[in-house]
Amino acid sequence: MAKVNGNYEAMYILNPALDEEAIAALVAKFKAVAGADEAVQVEEWGKRRLAYPINDLMEGYYVLMTFTALPGVPAELDRQFRINENVMRSLIVSKGE
Repeated sequence: MAKVNGNYEAMYILNPALDEEAIAALVAKFKAVAGADEAVQVEEWGKRRLAYPINDLMEGYYVLMTFTALPGVPAELDRQFRINENVMRSLIVSKGE
């Protein structure tokens, strides 16, 4: 039988040059893509130093998102991360059952 819902974690790093409103808008957009509000938990870690430069930047704005969704949702979320120029890096993993 096919798996109905899965538990996922997404970590993404945003450009630190964005203002608070732009960051809040992006976090809200990605949260909406991940699913219903009650199924998504967002932890904004804020600006942190990177281990190595990305696009000549030494800082990034880290966001951790935990969500429960259908199997097609992580692929769409990954697509949204890749097409947004303000997302420096992203990673989505399945947490299992």
